[in-house]
Amino acid sequence: MTGRSHARVATDRPHRYAKQLAAHLGRRINATWEEESGQGRLAFPNGTGTLAAIPGALLLTVESSEPNLAALEDVVGRHLVRFGLKDELVVQWRREHTTAEAAQRRRPGALEDTPLGQDHDHER
Repeated sequence: MTGRSHARVATDRPHRYAKQLAAHLGRRINATWEEESGQGRLAFPNGTGTLAAIPGALLLTVESSEPNLAALEDVVGRHLVRFGLKDELVVQWRREHTTAEAAQRRRPGALEDTPLGQDHDHER
């Protein structure tokens, strides 16, 4: 069964973060970002994602089989949180057709140079 998860990340710089996320993830997957349209796509081996910059927010969507959905939420969310440390971005995932949620944010007191994966919280 395929699942889909959405997040609305409040930020004054949605284009900047979307471009940075697509460029970074594009080192390992097929990722595109179109500045003019404010839209991007992520093609993972086990699913897909979209990025949409709107005034005041970056909209994220990931889609995959249910067993892989949490992994895609983690990859996209944790990288974005890392890029947005100074802006204290929070990625709150909401899954379609379920009450499941997952949040990623910078832990209070986390050092900015902490290795990736050690400076965020996962709440289920």
